[in-house]
Amino acid sequence: MTDLTLRGFTADRDRLRHLLQEYGVYAGVVVLLLVNIVFTPHFLSGENFRTQAVQVAPVIIVALGMALAIGTEGVDLSVGSVMALATSLVSLYLGYGLWAALVVAAVGGMLVGLANGALVAFVGVQPIVATLALMVGGRGLALVLLPQLKDVRNEGMASLGSGSVLGVPYLVIIAAVLAVVVAFVVRRTTFGRQLLAVGDSRPAAKLAGLPVRRVLIVVYVCSGLLAAIAGVLATARLSASDPTSLGTLMELSAITAVVVGGTPLTGGRVRIGGTVAGAVLIQLLTATLIKHDLPPSWTQIAQAVVIVLAVYAARERGKR
Repeated sequence: MTDLTLRGFTADRDRLRHLLQEYGVYAGVVVLLLVNIVFTPHFLSGENFRTQAVQVAPVIIVALGMALAIGTEGVDLSVGSVMALATSLVSLYLGYGLWAALVVAAVGGMLVGLANGALVAFVGVQPIVATLALMVGGRGLALVLLPQLKDVRNEGMASLGSGSVLGVPYLVIIAAVLAVVVAFVVRRTTFGRQLLAVGDSRPAAKLAGLPVRRVLIVVYVCSGLLAAIAGVLATARLSASDPTSLGTLMELSAITAVVVGGTPLTGGRVRIGGTVAGAVLIQLLTATLIKHDLPPSWTQIAQAVVIVLAVYAARERGKR
């Protein structure tokens, strides 16, 4: 094999790897859709698509905040606990009116995010440690506020959980709007550019005079707010508050969605479209295994494989 041929083979291999890294998540979604269309009965029904969309909406919302945190070379492990805290607060404050309950839940999520951001930005605690502490503490606080499952009987919450516009559920509309807003902030605003600069090199961002601490705090506050919104929507869909199980392992689903979607764990880049596609990929994978009567253990194994592949793909992106 000549040097020219070898260089051409290497270039083709690198080009293929680049395409897989950039667009593999979209290809995965298409493949799963085709597999289900062929092998899964009634997959093309409108009710099935509605169900899948409603189930993935909270994951997308949480993953948006996780993408921002990972974009700064951080992570937010507290998102599942924030969802649990939000469901407890909503249940406790619904007696004061729907809007009061929603505001309290949102403020609760933002306060957790503020604590995370302060620990990272001012105290210098590693994001994984800071958010791990709030993951444990947040779930504990949620259980102190609401020790057991409680039915949520409120017309506004019921409408939020089951209502729709032209057949599109409110949950899906809210997730789509939030994805557009976050994408705009990342791509078109000064804050978005500062976020990417902080993730690319925090020391360089400080030397350039960027408000690194403020960026970090805002990122984690936004992550907490988005997780609280997801918790409220999940509560509305279930018509019940269950801080014991709501949001459990959501942080892993969100991280997987973000990394599979093309956002590297090394920071400096955020792909919102890929994050949404990554969440859809996870949902389709889970639904496919369930619809074919495979036990939950296989679902967990499949998700573990996806996580490993996602982390490996992120490692390869980091080398580029």
